[in-house]
Amino acid sequence: MKEQIKQLKDKFLQEVEKISDLAGLAELEIRYLGRKAGELTKILRGLKDVPGVQRKEIGQLANEFKKEIEEKIEKAKKLIQVQAKTESKVDVTLPGVSFPEGHLHLVTQAIREIAEIFEQIGFVRRRYPEVEWDWYAFESLNMPLEHPARDEWETFFIDKSPIGPKGQRVLTPHSTSGTARELEFQKPPIRSINIAKCYRRQIDASHVPMFHQFDGLLVDEKVTITNLKGTLDYFVKQFFGSERKARIRPFHFRFTEPSFEVDVSCGICNGKGCKVCKEGWLELGGAGMVHPNVLKAAKIDPKKYSGFAFGWGVERTYMMKSGLSVPDIRLLYSNDLRFLNQF
Repeated sequence: MKEQIKQLKDKFLQEVEKISDLAGLAELEIRYLGRKAGELTKILRGLKDVPGVQRKEIGQLANEFKKEIEEKIEKAKKLIQVQAKTESKVDVTLPGVSFPEGHLHLVTQAIREIAEIFEQIGFVRRRYPEVEWDWYAFESLNMPLEHPARDEWETFFIDKSPIGPKGQRVLTPHSTSGTARELEFQKPPIRSINIAKCYRRQIDASHVPMFHQFDGLLVDEKVTITNLKGTLDYFVKQFFGSERKARIRPFHFRFTEPSFEVDVSCGICNGKGCKVCKEGWLELGGAGMVHPNVLKAAKIDPKKYSGFAFGWGVERTYMMKSGLSVPDIRLLYSNDLRFLNQF
């Protein structure tokens, strides 16, 4: 029986080397280890007829052969699987896998649309620093040191005290600081639109600590409030549509005189009142005729030149756009793809 096991082992080793597919291996395994008619199974069943002294030795030899069969078949399976992956062919005619395609953020879309509307009537896009001097953010805009109007802006100060002739550095609280720079570095006639990041210590459904403003400026001879009203009406019709309403309320700003605030009817509740607008109207920003003191600070003669300026928040303006229902401005910066993918 020892010789029989040896011959069977030699036969198995020759056969397993010739098989190149999983089906053949399965058939070979059944032929040698099958419960009913397996070659090695038959030998194990005949052990009962072997004398006791030889039975233990032959049984051990048969079990070692069985273990070797299982190991060889498992090794052959892994080799066949690796070869199958390596030899798999690529069909170059099949369509490729499409990668996810993103799009511009909602705020970026708003900035581009606003800039395009004003460029159509001759305004030039300008950009100014996010870290600003106190002079441009306040003093040149008719807000001297210790003036209470400064408290309204909830400013982030970088320096505890002035570090130069232009005072402290701040994170610019409003894009109007760009207007001060524009007046200083450009000579009339001026027609510009400055879109910038702004920073204030406030956050709720209609405010965020970092937001964007666009600040328009037009300075020339014989500019009147009629020109300002016409410009604002043009923008409201172009941006919001004819079904929306705008209103002007008298107000006070240090850098314009006369001054007023511009409201638009809420696009979420259609003027009925909701969490965002409270009473059916949402304040977009301020506007007015450039104050003579601001022109003087930029060394422009207020007797010869006049102008108007306006400053609105980009995010709050876009929230009021027809067909767009954004109940909380903080959603714009939530990084939630379920929200952002809608736009």
